[in-house]
Amino acid sequence: MTQPTLIDGKAIAATVRDEIGRRASELLASTGKRPGLAVVLVGEDPASEVYVRSKDRTANELGFHSVKHTLPASTGESHLLELIGTLNDDPDIHGILVQLPLPSHIDESKVLRLIKPEKDVDGFHPVNVGLLTSGEKDHALIPCTPHGSLILLKRALGSDLSGLNAVVVGRSNIVGKPMASLLLQESCTVTVAHSRTKDLPDVIRAADIVVAAVGRPEMIRGDWIKRGATVIDVGINRLPAPEKGEGKTRLVGDVAFRECQSHVGAITPVPGGVGPMTIVMLMANTLTAARRQLGLPEDKPIF
Repeated sequence: MTQPTLIDGKAIAATVRDEIGRRASELLASTGKRPGLAVVLVGEDPASEVYVRSKDRTANELGFHSVKHTLPASTGESHLLELIGTLNDDPDIHGILVQLPLPSHIDESKVLRLIKPEKDVDGFHPVNVGLLTSGEKDHALIPCTPHGSLILLKRALGSDLSGLNAVVVGRSNIVGKPMASLLLQESCTVTVAHSRTKDLPDVIRAADIVVAAVGRPEMIRGDWIKRGATVIDVGINRLPAPEKGEGKTRLVGDVAFRECQSHVGAITPVPGGVGPMTIVMLMANTLTAARRQLGLPEDKPIF
């Protein structure tokens, strides 16, 4: 039995993070400005609280100006929109992130549309979506998870992905659709599949690259993936793990990892694959946004 190449997201993210820190220090030395990131959390969702703490900690460690606004779940939509308007006008804030999901009484699309596109470090504003899908990704702020996934793919396969057959499983605005746009711009042949795709196993078996972002634990079985394929598993799912003790859980991806080990070429582990890249790409977007708002020329790509 051969072992696949594990795509080490932690190690690659650490390299990217070091470069972001170096460039942020150079920005401070030349302009007196720190990249400014404001993160807004509404409610007390435990997973969201963990993500927000991690983002805030990373920003501080990189020397960014980091602001965190934690609001109760009862916060009215008008109050949240007013806060975003204030952050839009703050010259020390270059990036704004509103942690999703929001409470049901708040219109997420209205909130995301209000963020200035140049401060939309999540890459969810229609202007950034349009720039990405129209091939203007160098002028967009790109969603963090797909962008990080593309970097992992290039570390595994090299910089030229042209001609490869890629299947993206999942059609969300956050991962699936922007991932497909990025792969198209790398000259891959791209299929966007999902849970209702007919003959899904056969569709996936044709892929050189599989990006799994469907949000269902181990939905994609090992025999759905052809020998030598590269797998990017975006899923993070918790399953009961009674063998670890009462109430314990384990993390798994959207791909049945153990079933793939004998024949895939390379695969991201869960955890330790895509997750670490998502946060560093948020920091990269914030640094890019800061340079643009300060009127500085585009820096060379970090990756």
